[in-house]
Amino acid sequence: MNKLKIQFLGGAGTVTGSKFHLDTDEIKILVDCGMFQGLKELREQNWEPLPVDVPNIDVVLLTHGHLDHCGYLPLLVRQGFIGKILGTAPTLEIARIILEDSAKIHEEEADRANREGYSKHDPALPLYTEEDVNQALKLFESIEEGEEIILSENCRACFKYNGHIIGSTYIELHLFGKLFVFSGDVGRMHDDLLNPPKQPKWADYLFVESTYGDRLHPKEDVAGILQDLIDRTLQERGTLIIPSFAVERLQSLMYQLWKLYNKNLIPNIPVFVDSPMGTNVLGVFEHFSQWHKLSLEEYHNMCNHINLVSSYRETWETIDDPRPKIVIAGSGMVTGGRVLTYIKQLADLESTTILLVGYQAEETRGRKLLEGATELKMFGKYVDIKAKIMHLESLSAHADQEELLTWMGSIQNIPEKVFLIHGENTAMETYKTKIHERFGWDCHIPRLHEVVELWL
Repeated sequence: MNKLKIQFLGGAGTVTGSKFHLDTDEIKILVDCGMFQGLKELREQNWEPLPVDVPNIDVVLLTHGHLDHCGYLPLLVRQGFIGKILGTAPTLEIARIILEDSAKIHEEEADRANREGYSKHDPALPLYTEEDVNQALKLFESIEEGEEIILSENCRACFKYNGHIIGSTYIELHLFGKLFVFSGDVGRMHDDLLNPPKQPKWADYLFVESTYGDRLHPKEDVAGILQDLIDRTLQERGTLIIPSFAVERLQSLMYQLWKLYNKNLIPNIPVFVDSPMGTNVLGVFEHFSQWHKLSLEEYHNMCNHINLVSSYRETWETIDDPRPKIVIAGSGMVTGGRVLTYIKQLADLESTTILLVGYQAEETRGRKLLEGATELKMFGKYVDIKAKIMHLESLSAHADQEELLTWMGSIQNIPEKVFLIHGENTAMETYKTKIHERFGWDCHIPRLHEVVELWL
């Protein structure tokens, strides 16, 4: 018998910070290495060393490149990790872009806080630097989707396509004769840009995300809603600001707007994409065309329809542009990035509309806007919010409750245990009940830092 200790270092009781540490005498694995976002008490944990023996971790397996799944990697390396960081080629490219952007933002925000004196820390320090990121990137090693790789004598892994964002996978981990399946973030069954997720056929232990475990995505007329918002923006000579995640969501929005224009359903209103990271991700879509549905002709036509903003000078030129316009800018939860500059300058105008298009974690500015906030704190000062706030849930890159149940419904055996991760507590409790009703499976909702011991 072989003893396995699983410690839930993130993604437990919360949607962010996914990190799952598997410890055996033969091999020590970290599945995902995400950064916490949202609640202050969670964000503060980003500054704490992991409560495990980091230098002895052999390998990190990345399901995909989002910050809440890879954003802690530079800190892991700073704490002594020297093993391999494995993921699909597009996942590692996305992770590189996101980590470099994250480090730049941390350094810029620390510098600004020190100049303007609004931090309680003296001096304010970045969570990590671009040099920390460079050290982590040296450990990246790409693997092929669907190819089984040997990690140790009794451990092998396989990364399988699961939609969500370009390069994203779920991971099948064969360990001492048992199959551990980590869902990562499961994509939609019907997506404009990505193919449907592959589905696992067997799982002795299943670790499944539950972001939307308590709800179904509404059947929204996305095209109609966008048309109405654009018509109103034109009538009011205002600005439609869309905070967006740089990966997949931004490209999906570009595609939606290009389709509407191409079908003559909206006029040629200027569309500005102000996300250096999102622009870089467009290159990943071009380079890894086998990972999505767009033809190269469609891709180039879509890009030619959009104004890509690169410098802060162009950001201010866009803000000062008197024409009605659409601005898509990072970040998706309004936690940082250039969208803050647009909101700071334009959100006190009633002619402005802010359209939120994805999941908004607890305590993020995006969640506060959804909850009716009339002011937001940015850069140490409060900004009045007079803009109209709208929400499109159906553009989410996450599977909803029924799609998650369908995804796991292909499993042919009865798992020994299902662990519900990557969700808020209410979503996980509801999803646990649904799984029991549908399949009769034994589910557990782990606490943050909880250790589960198994004998294999």
